[in-house]
Amino acid sequence: MPKEEIKKRKYGSDDIVVLEGLEPVRLRPGMYIGSTGTDGLHHLLVEIFDNSRDEAMNGSCNEIEVALLPGDIVRIVDNGAGIPVEVHKKTKVSTLETVLTVLHAGGKFGGEGYKISGGLHGVGASVVNALSEWLKAEVHRDGGKFTQEFERGKKKYNVKKVSTSKLNGTIITFKPDATIFSELIYDWNRVVNHLRGQAYLVKSLRVRVIDAREHKGLPAQAGKIDTDKVFYLQELGLEVPSKTFYFEGGLLSLIKFYNQKDKPIHREIFYAEKEANEVIVEVALQYVDDIDFKEVSYTNNTITPEGGMHVTGFRTALTRILNDYGKKNNILKESEGSLTGDDVREGMTAVISVKLRNPQFEGQTKAKLGSVEARGAVETVFGEAFSAFLEENPDDARSIVNKCILALKARKAAKAAKDSVIRKGALEGMTLPGKLADCQSRDPEESEIFIVEGDSAGGSGKQGRDRRIQAILPLKGKILNVEKARLDKMLAFKEIKSLIIAMGIGIGDMTDINKLRYHKIIIATDADVDGAHITTLLLTFFFRYYRILIDLGKIYIAQPPLYKVKKGKEFHYAFSDEEKNKIIKEMGGAVEQIEEIEAGEEAETEEETDEEVVKKKAGLPAQAGKISIQRYKGLGEMNPEELWETTMNPATRIMKQVTIDDLDDTDKTFDILMGSEVEPRKLFIQTHAHLANVDV
Repeated sequence: MPKEEIKKRKYGSDDIVVLEGLEPVRLRPGMYIGSTGTDGLHHLLVEIFDNSRDEAMNGSCNEIEVALLPGDIVRIVDNGAGIPVEVHKKTKVSTLETVLTVLHAGGKFGGEGYKISGGLHGVGASVVNALSEWLKAEVHRDGGKFTQEFERGKKKYNVKKVSTSKLNGTIITFKPDATIFSELIYDWNRVVNHLRGQAYLVKSLRVRVIDAREHKGLPAQAGKIDTDKVFYLQELGLEVPSKTFYFEGGLLSLIKFYNQKDKPIHREIFYAEKEANEVIVEVALQYVDDIDFKEVSYTNNTITPEGGMHVTGFRTALTRILNDYGKKNNILKESEGSLTGDDVREGMTAVISVKLRNPQFEGQTKAKLGSVEARGAVETVFGEAFSAFLEENPDDARSIVNKCILALKARKAAKAAKDSVIRKGALEGMTLPGKLADCQSRDPEESEIFIVEGDSAGGSGKQGRDRRIQAILPLKGKILNVEKARLDKMLAFKEIKSLIIAMGIGIGDMTDINKLRYHKIIIATDADVDGAHITTLLLTFFFRYYRILIDLGKIYIAQPPLYKVKKGKEFHYAFSDEEKNKIIKEMGGAVEQIEEIEAGEEAETEEETDEEVVKKKAGLPAQAGKISIQRYKGLGEMNPEELWETTMNPATRIMKQVTIDDLDDTDKTFDILMGSEVEPRKLFIQTHAHLANVDV
């Protein structure tokens, strides 16, 4: 642009917007809690609970109660010291109000209030307050009971003493703001699992969780009931779902819980707890007869799903010590090479927990620990203790090293198989599978691949698709169950190899997500038991080897219709029995008079022998037409036009996106359903049999 054409924009002090108090939180809630969906909603509960848990970590609290109440209300109680209520020197208002209304205010920045805390920025309680329709704080301390209430982060009145009290503790009750969150439904299992984990991590802490949402005896505003009894819900003896967790064993108990359905390969569970360089390190470890591993890490009892420095220190020490022990005791031969990190983690269940002052995280969600001192502390404490454990338990040590050597040999075999696949692909110019009907587009953003069951469905899909953006890959039969299969065995399976090559991103440590050829990978199987089994096998494959595709929202399950209901030239597709029955009634039919038949035949609302009588019983007029129902049990039974119209057309189709709400629960479910142990699967089936909708 020529210089003379540039116009200076007027820019002054009026253009600077200053957000006061908690306004930034309400304007950009995702910056503080990650999202305004289900994850963000649960984050509110966790933030308040964590404040009570921090009290327990510092020795001033041994009991916490979390209650889900009618009206989408959450109430969290502890018997800690109670939030101070005296006037804060800097803010000139009560400390309670400061904690609940000022970002970066809390007892976690210095001094002796909290030597150890899971919090980083001190924004937890104030953010919950800002994102709640209302919040009520009750504090028992200094011989009195004090209260203060807020609406969307703004106080209704100053803190006031309402009565005397001999108790100590804090009660925070809040109702999330429906104008902020897409839904206000807490997942009971998700809450229970999180609180159970926290109880394991703080020895001798009693955590109680109560689901009183459906209790008719409690009013919708139950959270605002004034009472001198801190744990009054417990004392009411409500007949509602509740759980209490109390573990004196700490991480030892947690390892036993994780491995309760697995076969351990050594008797003693390794455990160590020691302080080094002002970092308290606690590690528990056990190997089981499995090819997967579980490695869970915490910093000040806050889970760090992306690991960090403490995990790096643990992995470094683990690999070094097992290599040293194996070679020193002539278990690991020089000709076999050295164990890698992947080798020593196979079959391992480990929990690494560190507690330190002023931990440095990456972001408010505390997903990854960046404190360098944690690495050295874990490497030292765990290294010394694990070396001693191996020397003192030679039989267990030999079992562990032999397990790692088996993993080493399998890794080499898998690498050879993987190199063979890659080498073959290179020699063939990365030739795509012969059965793949690829799309014309080379833009992954708009491209999608349908994984279908059998050549029949593949034929209909190839004819009915939009060739420009839709690819079809038919699979023959059921693919290998990869839950307990090593990589070399998996790559030898033709159908799996075809799928890997079609996706284009490689496998294992050579996976490159940037090379993904389709941004929608759609599983489309028949609506029967075999189809459900194939879907489960494919989901197992994606979960174990391509979880990043699930995390990025690339995996979908097609939802083809179950029925085609037709009357004359009018027809509708139904995706459930309920929808089918509704359509029949709207067409003037009676559901109980309709005979369901296989595709290609016809069912009539009137019996040929006595149609007048049947019509009368069915409540149909004498001139009622015929209603036919076509039941689709396979995609191959649809002609190409039907398949496109119902299942493939982006404008009209229904698809389910595959997501993971709870990683531990998902991992456990796949292990039960697809693992080698029969008893856990049998128990699961017996427990959930009433939910099955069996098509016989």
